[in-house]
Amino acid sequence: MKEQTEIGKIKEGRYIVIDEEPCKVMAIATSKPGKHGAAKARIDAIGIFDGVKRSIVSPVSAKTYVPVVERKSGQVLSIAGNMAQLMDMKDFSNFEIAIPDDKKGTIEVGKEYMYIESMGKKKFD
Repeated sequence: MKEQTEIGKIKEGRYIVIDEEPCKVMAIATSKPGKHGAAKARIDAIGIFDGVKRSIVSPVSAKTYVPVVERKSGQVLSIAGNMAQLMDMKDFSNFEIAIPDDKKGTIEVGKEYMYIESMGKKKFD
C-alpha cells in the first residue's frame, strides 16, 4: 500500500517508493530555482528489502509515492534451512520469511520477533 505526496515534503529518514521498491531516504539535496525552471530535489535512498542504493532528481512540486511501512510482531512456528514460518500475533495468519545471515543462530522456535511489512514484502527487523 502506498500514498501520494509532494517531493518537497519528504524528509531524511522517511520512506519513498523508487522503481516500485520501498526505500529509506538517506540524503536530500535541493537546488535553487533557475531562470526558466523550478527548484529541483535530488533524493538518495536505500531499498528496505534489497539494500540497493537508488537516486531520483525531480522538481520539488512533483508528486511521488510514499509506502506504508508497518512494524509487526510474529511468533516463529518452525525453521527450515534459511526460512522461518511465522504466525502474526494480531490476525494469526501464517507465512514464510527469509532469515538474514546475521540472525541465523539467534532465531528460535516459539519466540516472538519483530518484522517489517510494506507493499506485500516482509523481512525481520
